Amino acid sequence: MSIVAPCYNEAECLREFHRRAAAAARASCGESFEIVLVDDGSRDATWSIIEALAEADPHVVGVRLMRNHGHQLAASAGLSLARGDRVMLIDADLQDPPELLAPMMARMDAGADVVFGQRGVRHAETWFKKASASAFYRLLSNLAAVPIPRDTGDFRLMRRRVVDALVSMPERQRFIRGLVSWIGGRQEALVYERQARHAGTSKYPLRKMIRFAVDAITGFSIGPLRVATYLGLFAAGLALLLLAYTLWQWAAGDTVAGWSSVMTAIVLFGAVQLIVLGIQGEYVGRLFQEAKARPLFLIDRVVTAGNERALPAEFCSLAPTAQREVWEATRAATTLRA
Repeated sequence: MSIVAPCYNEAECLREFHRRAAAAARASCGESFEIVLVDDGSRDATWSIIEALAEADPHVVGVRLMRNHGHQLAASAGLSLARGDRVMLIDADLQDPPELLAPMMARMDAGADVVFGQRGVRHAETWFKKASASAFYRLLSNLAAVPIPRDTGDFRLMRRRVVDALVSMPERQRFIRGLVSWIGGRQEALVYERQARHAGTSKYPLRKMIRFAVDAITGFSIGPLRVATYLGLFAAGLALLLLAYTLWQWAAGDTVAGWSSVMTAIVLFGAVQLIVLGIQGEYVGRLFQEAKARPLFLIDRVVTAGNERALPAEFCSLAPTAQREVWEATRAATTLRA
């Protein structure tokens, strides 16, 4: 059993998260578990706390990225190192309770491939956050080519085959909950109450939320391109009507020297063109990023049982199965030397 938690400036939450996650894992799996904590370029004491936890608890695997890659890539880095037959992905801020591991395991014992947390009550969130999240999920569910459950985050328990398929996907602008939905299999929802943060502040301000929403929509739907087409057709229809009106006015001899109508038409059609170009540019930009084929993330160091493990430079470019084999060999070799 693996528990993967991306961490960015979570020094105030980490020790309590470790205590609760370890207790939940022991209750469900005995001692056969690991907790993978991924430091996503934190600026506070997150990494030093992870090192201390790894030294005190052999179940902890500390992963430090070379820089801040963002939540989705940090989660992907942790999943690439997770060795469990079942893997729980969860944030370290304790808004999603680790104690739900037990009911998730029960659902998986009954045959589920993925058990995802679906947010019922959301505590300590502003009305704007709730309203914008609700609107986003409903828009996405209507646009996406695959059904993506509403009101869900990345909090979920996955089987090994789902994790391997997820890690093997090369997309840079990752939307993990959408990728898991695309993989398919038997996926079940577990409704729960989302708690307030244990400490600290949210790492998703409005700017990041908008960027995340754009990645989700453009990654799983070509709907915006169709909207651009519809806007173009609508603008063309207006242009024809304006042309007909202009000809009719000319035939009636009612021509007025002025610029208001001309400027209105220019602004209208210019705005439509810029919207269409912007939507197309978003997709072209994604193609440009993917074409460069850079590694999704770069790992600076890995610490387990208080000892630092060195991974080969090409680790991030390996297939998921090869990554896991290299990681297991690295851990075994270091342990034997010790």
